Amino acid sequence: MALSAQQAVAGTTAPATAPGIRRTGPDPARASRPRRRGDGRAAALFLAPGLLGFTAFIVVPLVGSAVISLFNWPLFGTPEFVGIANYVRMFTDDPTFYTVLGNTLVFAVVYTALNLLVALAVALWLNSGVMASGLFRVVFFLPVITPMVANALVWHLMLSENGVVNGLLATVGITGPNWLSDSRWALLSVIAMSVWQSFGYNVIVLGAGLAAIPKEILEAARVDGAGAWRRLRNIVLPLISPSMFFASIMTMIGAFQVFVQPQVLTEGGPGEATNTMVLHLYRNGFSFDRLGYASALAWILFVIVMLITALQFVGQRRWVNYDQ
Repeated sequence: MALSAQQAVAGTTAPATAPGIRRTGPDPARASRPRRRGDGRAAALFLAPGLLGFTAFIVVPLVGSAVISLFNWPLFGTPEFVGIANYVRMFTDDPTFYTVLGNTLVFAVVYTALNLLVALAVALWLNSGVMASGLFRVVFFLPVITPMVANALVWHLMLSENGVVNGLLATVGITGPNWLSDSRWALLSVIAMSVWQSFGYNVIVLGAGLAAIPKEILEAARVDGAGAWRRLRNIVLPLISPSMFFASIMTMIGAFQVFVQPQVLTEGGPGEATNTMVLHLYRNGFSFDRLGYASALAWILFVIVMLITALQFVGQRRWVNYDQ
């Protein structure tokens, strides 16, 4: 039997593996590697704290919430099993549900779009070589780490009828509305406060994506005559699309969980103009003594967020570019 060139050089007479045939025997390199005893135990020991915390604070509450949603469960009293009656009631006997669902969807869409647009504009500005860009990043990120209740209280003072905003408008002869008591402006006021509170996080995320773009590509495009808009549309946005996708996912999930802003700014009013899903389920659980119905609302919200997130993951195949 003729020897291959590699075998002749190596001085071995073992037959060569025929092309297209996969070796089925044990990998010699892996077989010669000694398996350490106790590796599995060590891995389990290191994973145990995280798994215990995940089980205690995620899995158990999830299962408990699912069970409670099948009961008429008051804060004080004996629970009564009602099956899916809470879910049926939600869609048939609770007109407020559709109102708060619509408010939450409007908030999520407008808030996410404005958040990403403002964050992208600021990130582009900071990445353009502006002086003290690091200091500006800190300033824009400060509201993210400031307690949301404190921020909401400050904005409540600013947007009140005799607040700072209307005072500034009065100096130029404009009579400002009662931002928090007018149903035409209340939800927009909550959105504005929420964008100010959180866009600094996306500035950091998108800024990291911008910093990773090779400068040579932008310089070559500039030499070829591409203007700022063409560079942004054809080079910058495709290259930071993974960062944009991550920011959009996290921002949208956070938008559906909005609670503190409407609770502190408007208490869900006027009427139900700024009532949201989380605020509605909170009131049902702790104000109206309906823990079972509140748990059902929480599960419907969970399903909605999961579906929208799944749609985002499906849609990202059309616009997210991972080939860099």
